[in-house]
Amino acid sequence: MIEYAHCMKALVDVHYPDAQLIRVVQDNLSTHKPAALYEAFPPAEARRILERSEFHYTPKHGSWLNMAEIELNVLNTQCLDRRIADKAFLVSEVAAWQQDRNQNASTVNWQFTTQDARIKLRKLYPSF
Repeated sequence: MIEYAHCMKALVDVHYPDAQLIRVVQDNLSTHKPAALYEAFPPAEARRILERSEFHYTPKHGSWLNMAEIELNVLNTQCLDRRIADKAFLVSEVAAWQQDRNQNASTVNWQFTTQDARIKLRKLYPSF
């Protein structure tokens, strides 16, 4: 929890010192809660960090996350698999890649079925 709290402090003080509000998208891990800041810092410091933070939690059981990870892997494989000299070129390359994906209406071919899950994750399913 302390590591998480120090990361949040770094977001506020180092990475985005001029931002009025920092929106943080994170998973529902039990340590990713505002209480972690109060465990790591004095109350006034924890409150200062929290006043500049807005938390958005991902769903606990969201297959969309797997699809997002797949899409990021495609981006990495098709676009970011080489040395890119500067930020401007990176932005233009990612924009071109994204435009191509959108024009081709690229989708994720999600094929993992409930039956597949029962086989692959059999230890998690109750047996009668």
